[in-house]
Amino acid sequence: MATHDLTFLPDPDADSISSDVATFGGIMVSTQVPTRADGSLELGDITAQSECTLQALKVALERAGSSMDHVMHLTIYLTDMADRAAFNEVYKRFFARPWPVRAAVGVAALAVEGMRVEVTAMAAKG
Repeated sequence: MATHDLTFLPDPDADSISSDVATFGGIMVSTQVPTRADGSLELGDITAQSECTLQALKVALERAGSSMDHVMHLTIYLTDMADRAAFNEVYKRFFARPWPVRAAVGVAALAVEGMRVEVTAMAAKG
C-alpha cells in the first residue's frame, strides 16, 4: 500500500512503538493513555488518569493542527465500567455540545498494570 498521503507524527516517547497521530485526507487518529506533561504515567485514581489522558489527547491534536472541538469520534477503554461516571465528569470539561460520537468499552486490562483508561479519537484537521 502506498503511504504518500499518510502522515505519522511520532510519539514524544522515544521508546514508543506507536505514532502519536496519523493523518489522511484531513482526518486524524490519535490514541492516548494517562501521560503527564513530563512523559510519566499517571496511575492514580480514575479522575487523575482521565484528566491526563484527555490533556494528552488535546496536546497531540493541537500539535498536529487540530483541536478537541474537531473530534468526531472517541472510543474510551475502561478497565472498570463503574469508572464511566467519573470519566464523564472529566470528559465534560474537555468537550461541549455538539458532543463527539463516542463509545465506552470495558476491557480486562490495558498495557500497563494500574492503567484504567485509554482513548482513541478521530478528528478533522484544521
